[in-house]
Amino acid sequence: MSPGDARRLINAHLHRLHLGSDTLCAHAVVLCRPDGDGTVVLLGGHGAGKTLVAIALAERGWRPAAGDVALLDVHPAPAVRGGTSAFMARSSAVARWFPQLRLDPSDADRIDLRSRWNDATDPAGGRVLAAVLVAVDGDPSARVGLYTEDTHTAATAWLRASTHLLDRILETSPMVLRLVEDAAAARRRIALVQALAARLPLHAARGTPQRIASCIEEFTSGSVKGATW
Repeated sequence: MSPGDARRLINAHLHRLHLGSDTLCAHAVVLCRPDGDGTVVLLGGHGAGKTLVAIALAERGWRPAAGDVALLDVHPAPAVRGGTSAFMARSSAVARWFPQLRLDPSDADRIDLRSRWNDATDPAGGRVLAAVLVAVDGDPSARVGLYTEDTHTAATAWLRASTHLLDRILETSPMVLRLVEDAAAARRRIALVQALAARLPLHAARGTPQRIASCIEEFTSGSVKGATW
């Protein structure tokens, strides 16, 4: 078995083990507020712009806490337990939206930007202030704002995010990683997804990375002050 396949298999088993602790492994990017009072979880498929919005927030002082997979405790209240440390981004997209970062033209197609913003200590995560389904749109005049999705749409988004570690094809084995999750584990994951969708409103945002980041910052500032959703 190749090192890559071994890592994928281990991650799939860790996914199942976390379910037993009411913890969901979700494909998401997480950042902590500059003051450390809570986190925002960015959802979206591959290429939706999660990392681009995260960079825009990091440029405002937010600290990356999970760059690809986040561990979310569902009970008693949604909170980030941890996540992957790498903060991978596509060089071409970063150069387009953030020319001030002055990426080296020789940089690889995908680069890890985590060291640009992290201080000596990693963010510990914490309570979730907002979950946002992002879609970066190149139209600078497009209307932007945070719009609350219905519970069913939210549950579907979380369900897709929670299959991230299972939707993998092994390079050297015909094994299907989804088989790691038996029927009981699948039912547990769906229950956690439904609970998360019911307890944590999911908001959608479309626009440039900077404008989405501005909306998130304004919204979470209101949340910290006790504003209702």
